[in-house]
Amino acid sequence: MPPTPPGAGGAVPAGSVVSDGRTARPLRVLAIDDEAPALDELVWLLKRDDRIGTVLPANSGEEALRVLHERQVDAIFMDVQMPGLTGLDLARVLSRFTTPPPVVFVTAHEQHAVDAFELNVVDYVLKPVRDERLAEAVRRVVRRIEGREPAAGSDDESIVVELGGVSRLVPRSEVLYVEAQGDYARLHTPSGSHLLRVPLSTLAEQWRDAGFVRIHRSFLVALAHITEWRTESGRYTLLVGGTELAVSRRHTRGLRDVLVRRAQPSHKGGS
Repeated sequence: MPPTPPGAGGAVPAGSVVSDGRTARPLRVLAIDDEAPALDELVWLLKRDDRIGTVLPANSGEEALRVLHERQVDAIFMDVQMPGLTGLDLARVLSRFTTPPPVVFVTAHEQHAVDAFELNVVDYVLKPVRDERLAEAVRRVVRRIEGREPAAGSDDESIVVELGGVSRLVPRSEVLYVEAQGDYARLHTPSGSHLLRVPLSTLAEQWRDAGFVRIHRSFLVALAHITEWRTESGRYTLLVGGTELAVSRRHTRGLRDVLVRRAQPSHKGGS
């Protein structure tokens, strides 16, 4: 049985990250794949990113644990289906670390995206890997290390979405508003939109305590992303992420009350 990695006791990440998304020292990452050609390609692609300095290769989950016992890493990029200790198994082990390194799955199998979501991995990249897609995964790793990408145990939630055949995890905090499309819901984020096979009414109920409010039968908005409230000829509109959304009369009063409460400063210690 392989020795317990030092990360289980709270190992400190190898690199440090500054606020502009660049590393003060290039990241040290671990790349894991049981197929040699795929591992070589992943190592090569990672080394091309100037945010990454060192790439440690491993051809199995067991070898990865041996590497982690000897070296500290900032992040792990690994396949899901491997003989013996699978990527999912290893991710579960890592989740028990005091300070688990961010994990990105790089795989040809989309069916494990939901399991990845439950393990709160940073990203889920499908093979064949494109440069720009891997660069986005590295960006999300940097954000996680900086503390700007929600980690396990936070109040934020990640949603599994598909775009062009690629499964991704989108933090709920990035959602500006949600639009009803029949029995589906479309999430609008600063980087694009994603269709979910979930009714808007279901999301409205589930996300109520997370700062989302219904403004129309077709729209659910994130209160944190509302930048303007407008009134014209008795019609109310909101500006959310640069998009103007109409507020139905039915929802106007409730929304106005919520906005007023949020705008009022809290007072402590009595009047």
